[in-house]
Amino acid sequence: MTVFDVRHYDRLGSTNDEARRLADAGAAHGTVVHADEQSSGRGRLARRWFSPPGNLYLSIVLRLDLPPERSVEVGFLAALAVADAVDALLPRHTRAMLKWPNDVLVKDGKIAGILAEQAGAAMILGIGLNVLHAPGGVPYQVSTIVGCGGLATVDGTREKLLLALAAWIEVWQQDGFAPIRSAWLARAHSLGSTLGVRLADRFVTGQFAGIDTDGALLLDTPQGRGRIVAGDVRLEATVPAGE
Repeated sequence: MTVFDVRHYDRLGSTNDEARRLADAGAAHGTVVHADEQSSGRGRLARRWFSPPGNLYLSIVLRLDLPPERSVEVGFLAALAVADAVDALLPRHTRAMLKWPNDVLVKDGKIAGILAEQAGAAMILGIGLNVLHAPGGVPYQVSTIVGCGGLATVDGTREKLLLALAAWIEVWQQDGFAPIRSAWLARAHSLGSTLGVRLADRFVTGQFAGIDTDGALLLDTPQGRGRIVAGDVRLEATVPAGE
């Protein structure tokens, strides 16, 4: 099972950037960079990630010897690990759900961000998890562990997350993506849910038909079933005016 070596910092520009620097210098698989706050945190598509003290910001150096086409699988197992850690800290009957590709939601609010970046032969897995504070001024609903009735400290949340991540990495390395895919679907919105997907050049709507064996989103539209490998998903979306 993966053993983690945590390096804790008061403040960094970006935990992913520091983890990349360490990876380039030969840091081992399982090296963790944890910062109390970030001045230049980022999420998917280079979006800024709100990073005040009181939340969890960490990046992990992973050396998984993966072919490039399988690297997307890491985001799915990371989302499962985050969801398991969050569930363990929330009141009974409050459960995290997942939205493609790797959003973790509680009570319809996004509670975490996941960013996987390649760094030579290593992968840097960045995770930001709202423990105490929710960002303002973002175009989506957000949630926090404490705001949803949970009891948590940042360091305690980190330990639960790393334990869950080690367990899912072990499942994945032993049995491949199939059990990850099944577990992810069990936490996702129901099949047939209406989704809107922002692509690079257009906005499409359709009914959720699951994820393919390689993690691609399957969407049923009037034109037939499509495969989407990159995009922003909204639940029960309608086409915005003028599009």
